[in-house]
Amino acid sequence: MNGELYLAIHAAEFPAQALLRLRPELRSQPVAVLDGPALQQTVCALNRKARSCGAAHGMTRLEAEAVAGLQLIPRSLAEEAQARAILLECAAQFSPRIEETSRGTACSFVLDGTGSERLFGPVDAMAEKVRRAAANAGFRISVAASANFHAARLKAAFSPGMTILPRGEESRALEKLQLSALNLGAEQAETFSMWGIRTLGQLAALPEDSLVARFGPEASLWRALAAGAAAHSFQPIEPVVALREFCEFDSPIEEIDSLLFIAARMIDALVARVAQRALAVASLAIEMNLEGNQRHHLSLRPAVPTIDRKFLLKLLHLEAAAHPPQAAVLSLAIEADAGPTSKVQLGLFAPQTPEPSSLDVTLARLRAIVGDDRVGAPELEDTHRPQSFQLRALHTADSKGTTAKQEVRIALRRVRPLRTVHMALNGARPAAFHDEGKRYSVASAYGPWRSSGCWWSQDAWDSEEWDVLTTDVSGATLGCLLVRDRLHNAWRLEAYFD
Repeated sequence: MNGELYLAIHAAEFPAQALLRLRPELRSQPVAVLDGPALQQTVCALNRKARSCGAAHGMTRLEAEAVAGLQLIPRSLAEEAQARAILLECAAQFSPRIEETSRGTACSFVLDGTGSERLFGPVDAMAEKVRRAAANAGFRISVAASANFHAARLKAAFSPGMTILPRGEESRALEKLQLSALNLGAEQAETFSMWGIRTLGQLAALPEDSLVARFGPEASLWRALAAGAAAHSFQPIEPVVALREFCEFDSPIEEIDSLLFIAARMIDALVARVAQRALAVASLAIEMNLEGNQRHHLSLRPAVPTIDRKFLLKLLHLEAAAHPPQAAVLSLAIEADAGPTSKVQLGLFAPQTPEPSSLDVTLARLRAIVGDDRVGAPELEDTHRPQSFQLRALHTADSKGTTAKQEVRIALRRVRPLRTVHMALNGARPAAFHDEGKRYSVASAYGPWRSSGCWWSQDAWDSEEWDVLTTDVSGATLGCLLVRDRLHNAWRLEAYFD
């Protein structure tokens, strides 16, 4: 198809599709969606099985409950908004120029596919790829391709499946559509009904001058729409990509296993969306709305980005078990942060290290046992306070495959817990001390090295350090680090030199 090309996608009964996307166990059952105030709820959307069972739009709740086997679900505008963003994201894979044409309870977009044949192949192949991408995201859509914007829009909205309109044959393709497709006013629709005009083909066959004389200038547009020849100024929207999944529950969930059952589907959907961009999941942020207007947050950050669904679900299971919500969960939102896929490249003779996923699971289990603040890698704080450090999260660093030249150095082995010693001084210098029943004589002492800080608070410190070489009664030598707390005039053995 040369020249302009428009692909229209139409997701009918969108409130039902948005709710069933993360509830596959209900797709095989008749389902109707209720909307409106509690005592005035009516059916606003339903699936095919519900229609075949006798359900219809506009039914009251009492009428819908009388239909055997019909499952009733309240409408969720939040889930619809999230589902619309995901459908728009699917469409954005094929064109940066997209215009929304949604009407009523349907969600519709028109893509400007002009010049896209070189990327996605012929028109029918491109339309099939669009349909398949939406199906993979959990949507059932109809697709229509045409050189005319409105012809594609109308055909997709009122013809299920996939339709390709040849250039110049738009009028023939639209002629059997009902006149209601133009969404005319009640007065105009009644007039056409009295005339016996019920299809677009019959409207297009009427003389334009007579229509304009009867209805005014807008009748010219109706006739052009019916003939598939109406002009259009494309008004693209800007897709906002957000790797987020949201589910609002019909009733509060109290069991962790039931919550993870829904979370598994949400993680599957997020991983699939991330993988489409040749990326991996670098982190997950989980937000739960709880009863009593409370919120509960969890965060997962694997050592390396991953697309392993089972591994991410296991991390979520451990994190939720360690930090369970304090009330029943009303809704669940999971947002992913994407990162580049990475592999840890080891040297040929480097020692074997654990798999990052196994390490993450082990660390999560340790945090659940001993607490979050007791698992991690020590990191020195930017202060002169002795033994001041904090624990940061462990991350797997890429190996460069090279081994630095090892140098022989003196190692300092810290004593935990610190031991208080009884010191004998020679002037202001250490001369001898007792530790665990043994007496050590100081042969050489180097120091003092003084440090102090936080004099303005209760955490003030003032200490001096001595590096000493000692001998015991047997003549064995020992190098150690002695520290004097000047505020309390106490001596401690803090480390040995090996």
